[in-house]
Amino acid sequence: MKSILFLHDTDINTPRGAELTIKELIQLGEKKGYSVSIDLLRNFESTSKGIEKADLVILNSTSRCSFEQNLLVVLIDSSTPYIKVEYDYNFCVRRNILCTVDRNVKSCCNTDKFHLYRKLFANSKLNAFQSPKHYTAHYDFYGEAVAKYLIMPPTVQIENLKPSTIKQDHTIPFFGDLNFLKGGNAYIDYALEHPKLNFTVYGTNRIRREIPENISFHSPVANTEVLELLGKTKQFICQPVWPEPSGRLAAEAFLSGCEMITNDRIGTFSFEFYPHNKEQAIKEIKQAPENFWNAIQEILESKKTVEKKKYLGKVLVYKSYGGLGDIFFAIPAINKIAEVSEKVDFAVAPRLVSFFKKYLNKVTVVDETEARNSEDAYNNVYELGNYPAFRGYDLPHALKYPTHKKVKQHAIQHYIDTVSKLHRKIDNHLEVYPYFERNPNPKEKYFVVHHGAGFLLKIWPTEKYAALIERLHEMYPHLNCKIIQGPDDPDIKSCFSKEMNHVEYITGGMEDVGEAMAGALFHIGNDAGITHVAGAFNVPSVGIYGPTGPGSWGSFAEHNELIWGKKGVCNIRCNYDVILNCKHKICLTSVTVERVLEALYKVLQKAYKNDPITIKVNPMLEVELEKNDCLLKLNGDEFLIEYQDDTMKQQVQTLFKNPSSIDTENQDLNLAISLFKQQNILFETPTFD
Repeated sequence: MKSILFLHDTDINTPRGAELTIKELIQLGEKKGYSVSIDLLRNFESTSKGIEKADLVILNSTSRCSFEQNLLVVLIDSSTPYIKVEYDYNFCVRRNILCTVDRNVKSCCNTDKFHLYRKLFANSKLNAFQSPKHYTAHYDFYGEAVAKYLIMPPTVQIENLKPSTIKQDHTIPFFGDLNFLKGGNAYIDYALEHPKLNFTVYGTNRIRREIPENISFHSPVANTEVLELLGKTKQFICQPVWPEPSGRLAAEAFLSGCEMITNDRIGTFSFEFYPHNKEQAIKEIKQAPENFWNAIQEILESKKTVEKKKYLGKVLVYKSYGGLGDIFFAIPAINKIAEVSEKVDFAVAPRLVSFFKKYLNKVTVVDETEARNSEDAYNNVYELGNYPAFRGYDLPHALKYPTHKKVKQHAIQHYIDTVSKLHRKIDNHLEVYPYFERNPNPKEKYFVVHHGAGFLLKIWPTEKYAALIERLHEMYPHLNCKIIQGPDDPDIKSCFSKEMNHVEYITGGMEDVGEAMAGALFHIGNDAGITHVAGAFNVPSVGIYGPTGPGSWGSFAEHNELIWGKKGVCNIRCNYDVILNCKHKICLTSVTVERVLEALYKVLQKAYKNDPITIKVNPMLEVELEKNDCLLKLNGDEFLIEYQDDTMKQQVQTLFKNPSSIDTENQDLNLAISLFKQQNILFETPTFD
């Protein structure tokens, strides 16, 4: 006897659609001779053991489970096959994907949960959805990850329906609490428009607005009485705000012969049987539980098959819109496509062909002007356009970005999420960045600075870059500096206060920029494409951002620090027009050389922790020396050091004036230094000797 384990986060005696469905499925499974049990997800260890012992797991709702994400990881990694039965939109924190119908709803998903659900669907033996509309909503987010699916109409108990030929045309009922998501406002509006009708709510009022006199509230009633009332009702209003997965009540009203006053957000009404074929609806509803258990039998009897490695054939990928940095953001996604394709050609602008041919090894780089004349030679053509889709999706072959404004994450991950829709075997987890090979030359040690940008209003003041380079030369006199000087970048040479013989200007094309980055010890730059070239080479980087936030477009090197000058300085929400008309540019002008140096120390400390080091004081630190104590101020925090004796006073003063000369044999001082390092008052930076 096969053991089937249902996992659900709510008692199945709760009188709601999901629980009624589960109860019916369990009863039918037991009749078919399966050993069926249910775990209500109260104890993680107990549930994990139950998964190991079962022949098949049927995963229902888990959003109310306190260990949901750990449970999903265990299930995905388990050798026990499983089915996912979805009743809502559980990957969404709200469970209702309001973001698809209300543009004001943003960042509504837990990023980790969203990605975990993709893997959950992709590895499931079957994914059951409540309606065609419910399935389509998931496909829009996850694509081929939900390709193995079964659509189940609501499990209405047909034998309990009580349609009557005599209909009441003076009363319109509402079952459940009158709330926003279930269409409470639409119900009230209709009542205001029809003052001579009665509107009876079997539940409480959850709407914050004045209730008209023709609406009355009553205690909730059992499902048997609901069906009896529906059988006598002429008109029934069902206009939910959220995209309702099924709408069991709407189905019961439809089958009871009610005239439906509805909208396009009810899953049940996306079946072909609505609105004219009740007989077909009854047939499909009765057959749904049987179809479910037939699918389970096939899964239990099926043998494992080895799938072929390549799936998408010959693929052409365009990235024909967006800046240079956007191309680098898309590379991990393009590599994901290559893992499930016979061959991938990546089409780029003619000026970039030689550069990307040199560094990309998983795909073939081609000229996009030539590729457009040979699209027929490919099995699939994809256009990555730009994230977000500034030009919409009017480009030929454009892929959509379903997670835009819904999931807070880097643009790199949005590109990956988009291509992961193409095949369920594409893992949407970013394991490594698109590193190009970097080989610092021990005979020529240098760092790279790019003071420009494609949009010059996003640049940190050029005179500050010059002052920074001069300070760095004082700190590292043995390091050279290579400045990327594009044709439209500001003239930095005139901003130096003295002759800078150690500076070299890189004025050539992308191949020259690539060679400079490949040997760089670190990079400092603006929110610009060159900063993302540094990321591609995994050069430790400091990125200086102003009007545009770094959340989706930040530097992606393994070791990087991002300075967002706008935070805490300016509350104006920037767009293109605001940036053009902003005279003070305080988000950039307020960033000091010392703040950039602080960020650089943090980066170097992480990136070169195994190299010979020297101790440096945080350049943002303010030190107030008094007779008996010393007050340290750093980024809003204060630390008071009281001297125990003159020796301690001398040691502390020396520490902040010349930290490299301190006595490392002094244990008390070492304890203080350790604390200062934890608070970023002191840094261990490489000497680069």
